[in-house]
Amino acid sequence: MRRSLLAAVLAATILFPGAAPAQYAGTFGGTPINAASDNVAAGVATATLPAVAGKTTHICGFSITSAGSTAAAVVSPTVTNTISGTMTYTYASVAGVTLANAPLVVTFSPCLPASAANTTIPVSMPSLGAGNTNTTINAWGFLY
Repeated sequence: MRRSLLAAVLAATILFPGAAPAQYAGTFGGTPINAASDNVAAGVATATLPAVAGKTTHICGFSITSAGSTAAAVVSPTVTNTISGTMTYTYASVAGVTLANAPLVVTFSPCLPASAANTTIPVSMPSLGAGNTNTTINAWGFLY
């Protein structure tokens, strides 16, 4: 088993230089991290993966869940400070404060590094408007 894993890492390193550390972060020295927003009512929700001196933050994915609003709304959540620049998504809220919105779950494979070492990666979503009582964001990744 160990030889198979080692062979896979070596093959990935030779074929895709730089890919192995992100792919096998938990096994070879990366530190897993996560961040969560509080439960936000009718306001901006943000989960920020931390920056650490001498390390690069990587985002592997995020999820956004929420309840509806008084009126339907469409907003644009963003992921910023990645090597890919700002990524923008579309998220819709249903009309009805006791209804659930469809979750938005995004994973990155391979994980995306921050634009520079010692840089945070925030995932942020604008307010869903009046009547919205619950919005939460969870983000996960690692430091390497």
